[in-house]
Amino acid sequence: MRKRFTVLSAMVGLTVLVSACGGGGSGGTGKQAAHQHEQTHSHTEHAANGDLRETTASAKTLPAFLDTQRSEIRSVYEVAAMYADVLEYVPCYCGCGESAGHKSNLECFIHERKPDGSIVWDDHGTRCGICLQIAVDAAKMSKQGQSAKQIRDAIDQKYGQNGVKPTPTPMPS
Repeated sequence: MRKRFTVLSAMVGLTVLVSACGGGGSGGTGKQAAHQHEQTHSHTEHAANGDLRETTASAKTLPAFLDTQRSEIRSVYEVAAMYADVLEYVPCYCGCGESAGHKSNLECFIHERKPDGSIVWDDHGTRCGICLQIAVDAAKMSKQGQSAKQIRDAIDQKYGQNGVKPTPTPMPS
């Protein structure tokens, strides 16, 4: 619970990453992190659309492709894992529904949650400020107690005016 509060507190400062799709990275995290990733990551692959996908044993282990990203981007990936059950009902408005076949904002970060608990991460979110901001907005609203439907309505209202077709996201029940 404390980690959830810390990550969301860090997200409060994340408001200017929305520069369309283009959030680059900065320096790595060193030999220790590289060694840890060698031990905990099962494989990396490229999706047909060019996105990098990496499988880790669980949501607690972030993918190695985040090692060279800013801490704010790594934090959004942690938030996406924590709020996966909300983000699966939140559409994305960056065009990834058509370009990458995504069905929700969650898929900008997590391609698949497997029955054994492993996670197939997607690097799309590392390059897209809109994806990052939508995930942060949804997590903040969820933390405030808003329902999945209320969050969905707010995201549709805020981002639906940009002229980009949203992902074909299922409606929350």
